[in-house]
Amino acid sequence: MKTKISIKKLQEKLPFINRAVSPKSQLPVLLNILLEAKKNNLRIASTDLEIGIEVDIDAATEEEGSVTIPARTFIDLIGSLSEEEIVLEEDRETLIIKTKKTKSVLQTIKSEEFPKLYKNKGNKIATLDAVLIKKDFSSIIFASSMDTTRPALSGVLIKKEEEGFLLVATDGYRLSLKHHKIKGSNEEETENIIVPSRVFRELLVLKEDSEEINVYTSKESSQIIFEQGKTILIGRLIEAIYPDYKKIIPTDFSSKIEFDREEMQRAVKICSIFARDSANIIKMSLSKDKIIISSHTPQTGENSVEVDAKLSGEENEIAFNARYLQDILGGVEEEDMIFEMTGPLNPGVFKIKDDNSYLHLIMPVRVQN
Repeated sequence: MKTKISIKKLQEKLPFINRAVSPKSQLPVLLNILLEAKKNNLRIASTDLEIGIEVDIDAATEEEGSVTIPARTFIDLIGSLSEEEIVLEEDRETLIIKTKKTKSVLQTIKSEEFPKLYKNKGNKIATLDAVLIKKDFSSIIFASSMDTTRPALSGVLIKKEEEGFLLVATDGYRLSLKHHKIKGSNEEETENIIVPSRVFRELLVLKEDSEEINVYTSKESSQIIFEQGKTILIGRLIEAIYPDYKKIIPTDFSSKIEFDREEMQRAVKICSIFARDSANIIKMSLSKDKIIISSHTPQTGENSVEVDAKLSGEENEIAFNARYLQDILGGVEEEDMIFEMTGPLNPGVFKIKDDNSYLHLIMPVRVQN
C-alpha cells in the first residue's frame, strides 16, 4: 500500500479511533489499528472485541493494500507532527511513515489477523437526529450499571414504540426513562434490544458533520451499528432479560415541588462537601416555598442550602446519595424541573416540567433523625 493523507485529518480522527483500542490484550493484533488504503480514502479501524470503530478519511492512494500497526505509537507520532501531509508506504513487514522532514518505520502485523468488525450492517431500523439523540442519551446512560456481572443492567433497553423508541437505563438503585420520538416511520420493525451503555457513551463523543445517524441491527451477528457521516460505531447486543422496570415507577404522589435545576445543582454541590464523610448522604426537606438541602457529618460539621421552590401537596423530606443527585441534575439541560415523592422510604421521581417523555427515579436512603 502507498497513500498520501492530510495530517490534520488524521489528528482529528485518531483520538476517537483510539477509544476502541484494547489497552491490554493477549492478542497482539488488538493493540494495533487497521489501515486499509483504497482508491480515494484511507479506512482506519480499531476494536477491543466489545466495540469497534471504523473511519474513512479522504486520501490520494497510489497502491491499494492493508496492514495493521501499533496504535499507541502511531497515534502519538501523528499527534506530534506539524507538516501538512504524510505518506504511508508498506515495505515488506514494515510501514514507512514519511513527511518532508521526518521518516519513521513501524513493525506491522498482517491485516488478515485483524478481527472483522461486521459482516454486513444488517437491517436499518432508524435514522436519528444526531443532536437530539445525543441529548436524550445524555439524560439516561448515567443510570446504567458499571457492573458487568449483571449484563442487562449494564446496558440500555431500546423498546419499539408507535412514534419512536423508549430508552430505559437502571442500575437497581435508580432508573432513567426517555421516550424518543422519530419523524416518520422506521425503515424496519425491530424487537426490544439491550445495547451496552458503553456504546452510547462512545456515541456521545463522536464528532461528525453529518446531522443524521443511521442505526442498523443484525440478528445474525447480534450487533448494533451507528453510522454518522464517515464514521461507524459497532457494538455487540446484550443477550439477557431486562428487569420489569414498570413495577417500581410510582403511579401517584403526596408531594410535588417545582424548582430551578441550576440552583438545585449548586445547593447539592455545596452540601456534597460535608456529605463525603457521612456515606455521601444528602437530605431534601420540602416545604411551601423552598427545598432545604442539607448534610451532616459528626466529625466535620453540617450545612444547609435553601432552594426557591413551589410545593403542591404535603411537606415532606427524603434522603439520597449525593452522587445520584449530581448525576441527574447534570444529565439534563432543561432548567424547570419537578420532584415528586410519597414518604421518605418510597422512590423519588424527577421530571422535566411540561415534558411527559422523561423521568428519573432514585431509591431513597434510610436515615435516623
